[in-house]
Amino acid sequence: MEQKSVLDNGIRVLTETVPYHGSVCIGIWVLTGSRDEQESENGICHFIEHLLFKGTETRTAQDIARAIDSVGGSMNASTGRECTCFYAKVLDNHFNLAVDLLSDVFLHSTFDPREIERERSVVLQEVKMVEDTPDDYVHDLFSRAFWGDHPMGQPVIGSVEKIQAFSREQIMRYFVERYRSDRMIISVAGNVEHSRVVDMVGEAFCQLPSGSPTIRRVTPRGSSTTSVLRRRIEQVHICLGTEGVAYGSSRRFASYLLNAVLGGGMSSRLFQEIREKRGLAYSVYSYLPSYMDTGLLVVYAATDRKTVGQVIELILKEFETLRRSPIDREELARSKEQLKGNLLLSLENSDNRMTRLARNEMYFGRFLSVDEVIDQIETVTLDQINELASELFRPEHLCLTLLGPMTQSQLNRDLIHVWPGRLLSSNRTGQRRAFGSG
Repeated sequence: MEQKSVLDNGIRVLTETVPYHGSVCIGIWVLTGSRDEQESENGICHFIEHLLFKGTETRTAQDIARAIDSVGGSMNASTGRECTCFYAKVLDNHFNLAVDLLSDVFLHSTFDPREIERERSVVLQEVKMVEDTPDDYVHDLFSRAFWGDHPMGQPVIGSVEKIQAFSREQIMRYFVERYRSDRMIISVAGNVEHSRVVDMVGEAFCQLPSGSPTIRRVTPRGSSTTSVLRRRIEQVHICLGTEGVAYGSSRRFASYLLNAVLGGGMSSRLFQEIREKRGLAYSVYSYLPSYMDTGLLVVYAATDRKTVGQVIELILKEFETLRRSPIDREELARSKEQLKGNLLLSLENSDNRMTRLARNEMYFGRFLSVDEVIDQIETVTLDQINELASELFRPEHLCLTLLGPMTQSQLNRDLIHVWPGRLLSSNRTGQRRAFGSG
């Protein structure tokens, strides 16, 4: 059973009672993320995420870690482009501890200057770790290439220069202004009673003020670019994609099914063609990051320098096939069963239920039942998928980013017969064509 209450200060409290779960997961969702940061603030939400676990007025960072470990629970946080989440998962009889810990770090963190400097070093190491992990880093490079100077193109984690420049005053001011009750959702899933959750959360967070400043989000415009960053590593990492659909779009279920057919699993066309039949890559997949007003559809693959052109050619060929030729009914039926199975299996985890509660509220303002989602999947037609593929995979809208042991001239030679008219100029980024709503 799903229920919702709104506290006097505007915090939305959502619960999903699952009596047969022995665990409870609670998340504090703040509707601010990296796309809401000014250029000089890039990475500050992620930095704040780290700092809230570094000590409160009554607990040290070690006290916080020991408290959650002592009951076998877990406590963590994540920062995205549109929201930040702080969450804890415990056995149901320790739910009061989870509320106490989360409310303490959220309301009473001290932002001790010594801890800020220690954690600054940790975050800087995290930035370097991402940059040393090409299968992660290439996605940041793609976002920057596709979204350009728009905040959506900024890395969520920030940059070394920005992180080094943050002062304690800037961090605290940002936190006090943005992390207020009218921008918060608290979602809880597991063996809980709604009234008890509302009472506990209401008591813990009743003093949190509302009145966050209005943030105007400008819809980004995607760009069609071809870019390469040379690095001495073993493989070339490829991101090739285009603008997708927004999280709340009526076409989102058609996009999920299109993604499943393209590269969303081991039976997908790209996995079968590039890995299973030709052995050109170990990792190849497609994915669909979606946001309030836009989205992406991206294919990732990593391959040997000598086979880059072949892999890109195969991806482009599949794009064109999907644009020109309808998928068959059997493939559609398999993809629908895949999506339904993924959904139902995810519900075995209270973490996923908690996240689903919050995202439904965030993007739809209501809870979407499992039956409703399954019905929406079932009603997608072949024509809807084909129409979407025809729109998304237009060659003039595609963006290509590569990271690895490759030069611009080498890429040009590889692409000259595969992607005419899209070769790199003398600088790192070639032709840039903007499209989409602005």
